[in-house]
Amino acid sequence: MSYIAILGRQPALGTAELERTYGGKAVTPISLQSVIIDCEDFEIQRFGGVLKAGKIITELQPSNWRQVSQRIVQLYSDKWSSFEGKITLGISVYDFVVSNREVQQAGIILKQKLKKHNVSLRLIPNSDPTLSTATSHHNKLGLSPNKVELIIVRTREGKIYIAESTGSQNITAYAERDQERPKRDAFVGMLPPKLAQIMINLACGQLKPEEGRKLVVLDPFCGTGVIPQEAVLMGHAAYGTDLSEKMVEYSHANIEWLEKVYHKEFDYKFSHGDAMTNKWQQPINAVVAETYLGQPFSAPPSPAKLEEVVKNCDHIITEFLRNLGTQIKPGTPVCIAVPAWRNKEGRFTHLPITSIIARFGYKPHEFTNISQNDLLYYREDQVVARELLVLTRV
Repeated sequence: MSYIAILGRQPALGTAELERTYGGKAVTPISLQSVIIDCEDFEIQRFGGVLKAGKIITELQPSNWRQVSQRIVQLYSDKWSSFEGKITLGISVYDFVVSNREVQQAGIILKQKLKKHNVSLRLIPNSDPTLSTATSHHNKLGLSPNKVELIIVRTREGKIYIAESTGSQNITAYAERDQERPKRDAFVGMLPPKLAQIMINLACGQLKPEEGRKLVVLDPFCGTGVIPQEAVLMGHAAYGTDLSEKMVEYSHANIEWLEKVYHKEFDYKFSHGDAMTNKWQQPINAVVAETYLGQPFSAPPSPAKLEEVVKNCDHIITEFLRNLGTQIKPGTPVCIAVPAWRNKEGRFTHLPITSIIARFGYKPHEFTNISQNDLLYYREDQVVARELLVLTRV
């Protein structure tokens, strides 16, 4: 079965996440923002880098919008002519030169045709050719047979895919987990839950736990517990340590809050420990962490200050990886976020360790459709970016 995934603001992260889950050959980029995934089933809430997903219904050879809209009207006026109940329809068009008025017109014509069959259709207004993720989510599109979003994608070669949404990113749940946790600390960074989810998928990928067991995901820099939080929600066991006893307490409190919100008991443990010297308990199946990112900057630092910060961060992360490497088995996957500093021209200064990682016993993962160099998470106004390293202990 084939699905289309519409990727987030930084598509390479979503592509990498899908590759690690389904394998590089199962993921085919078809435009800047979308890929096709060949798989038996696709659960969008598992992926932090996917905004929307849909099951491919049909494909068309290169066509103009008029031909595509005629095909949509023909296909769904036949399909829904005997539908019982009210249909809610949204239409989103990607990588097509078309106005929102033209997109809306296709829905209006379909609505008129269905009315002749006494079928009621509510058309969601388009202020753009594409419905926002928030609109799709709040209208519950793709979650039942009578709430449908058509996702129409034009590939780089001009081919057209029409898919029916199977859901959109649950932005309400992400916001709740991010903003309503009882213990937050802006000074240790605010890792977004969706990025934590991406990182867990980049590490765990296609790992399968032993029968009757869960994968144990270690976070040696757990902070307020965002990565452990997302790990337990994904069905894993979480193990977090931190240099700060205060952060360990915060992580405990946040997971306890999560248990109350989700009415579940999760498998987790936290303890105090310095990532450069700590001895972790076994087993450890995967390591996922946002490491030390150094001090925050509102503007690019001076060359001297940047050199000082880079040296400090590189030392901490090098010693951490050296320590970790003596304690995890060969083949253990690791995904860590390390800092990269962006200057006014948009160029990045990377940690020295990123170019010599193999010396410490780690092999970078080779992706099929992207490069490791593409795995940078940042906003346009940020100086300190998160560079994701996807590694395997050799």
